[in-house]
Amino acid sequence: DVQLQASGGGLVQPGGSLRLSCEASGFIFDDYAIGWFRQAPGKEREGISCISSKGGSTYYADSVKGRFTISRDNAKNTVNLQMNSLKPEDTAVYYCNARSVFTGYWGQGTQVTVSS
Repeated sequence: DVQLQASGGGLVQPGGSLRLSCEASGFIFDDYAIGWFRQAPGKEREGISCISSKGGSTYYADSVKGRFTISRDNAKNTVNLQMNSLKPEDTAVYYCNARSVFTGYWGQGTQVTVSS
């Protein structure tokens, strides 16, 4: 079975940091680009970061550029999202997504709340 397990969310104060992880199983991990998306209450899901299948290319939305860093370890079937200088507007459910030319998979979300 295909599984994408996102973890690492929680409650953090503004200016703080969190590290999200997305662990995958059930498919050939290094054939897939991995993206992180988030959805805040009442808003549409937005893509915030992505890393290519071998890790050579990354993308960041303007809203997180300079604060978030995406990385992957294909030996461990894991992608991490290091989130620094968190703001209240970063509060959302964060999801990871695996996609190839042919198909894609979603993991369950992990809640990130930035509040004092």
